[in-house]
Amino acid sequence: MTAARAGIHEVMTSVGAALGAPGFTDVLGLPRADRFVVLLVDGMGLDLVREHAELAPHLAALPNVEGVLAGIPSTTSVSLTSLGTGLRPGTHGMAGYTCRIPGTQRFLNTLSWHDSVDPEQWQPHRNVLQRLADDGVAVTVVNNPDFEDSGLTLCSQRGVPFVGAKRPWDRLAAVVDAVELGDRSLVYAYEPSLDHTGHGHGVASEEWRTVLTQVDRDVQDLRAALPDDVVLVVTADHGMVDVPVADRFDLVDHPGLRNDVVLVAGEPRFRHIHTRSGSERAVAKKWRQKLGDRAEVRLREDAEEWFGPLDPAVRGRFGDVVVAALDDFAVFASDVFSIELKLRGFHGSITGRERRIPVLVSTQ
Repeated sequence: MTAARAGIHEVMTSVGAALGAPGFTDVLGLPRADRFVVLLVDGMGLDLVREHAELAPHLAALPNVEGVLAGIPSTTSVSLTSLGTGLRPGTHGMAGYTCRIPGTQRFLNTLSWHDSVDPEQWQPHRNVLQRLADDGVAVTVVNNPDFEDSGLTLCSQRGVPFVGAKRPWDRLAAVVDAVELGDRSLVYAYEPSLDHTGHGHGVASEEWRTVLTQVDRDVQDLRAALPDDVVLVVTADHGMVDVPVADRFDLVDHPGLRNDVVLVAGEPRFRHIHTRSGSERAVAKKWRQKLGDRAEVRLREDAEEWFGPLDPAVRGRFGDVVVAALDDFAVFASDVFSIELKLRGFHGSITGRERRIPVLVSTQ
């Protein structure tokens, strides 16, 4: 795996330290300031920014904190919860895009959250934003109003003021207003369009390139509108890879791999396989033999390097066997997740292209 200087769970905690709040450590070496804006661009992996520097000249010219990685799985709900809480997945318990609800044969979709699961019980830890607010920092979240009471928001950013803004220019105005609040302030904002376009069209598409160009302009406009003493940090939750049709492995075509499997969760680039009690080693062996060098297959007990130490309270959300796709391979389960085969761009696995994220620091 790619060597890390820091993880996404240390980005917001580093901002907290740079704001002078007690109990935080600035592992990123951010400049000290009284006002910060953190903008997360979903799906904007560091490799993608550098490979398309001509489309994003403003972003490409900003200094980057090297060696910062998304966690594993490298997917939005996991990364945003790590960013918000300052914790790794094994502690905060957000195990993936879909993950098993322990004690049931159901999985929770952690983006749509169409279940009766209480987000504050699912993720009980106080988040970094709440802790900063306790220290007197004026904290604001600026995001799509549809997300204000979503399960993911309640897991990662609850307990602080939320301002709804759907369009980039509305977001800019809301951020500029919010950053002026208080003697010290932090505004967190979120941009979803690049990830959405990558999933639908792929990162090699003209559509994706057009959106990256627009994101670059939006960031430049935001920087120009912010007061000079505000530090702007632009980061991401993961990168993305396109998966060719030839490299799409569908479990429907390999029913033997489901022997002794009670639930398949996760997403194509990172699968959580829940097995019948005592069968996990046999299942892992069978999957290794079938997938070969196209994926890394581990038992849950051998994957704490990926997730961090597993809190017993959340252990059952992680697969007894976990399957991390390599290169541009992916494991589909079209009978359960039919929409996945319609997508072109994916993320979630352990590769550098998916895990390397920018931490671009703009001080004007």
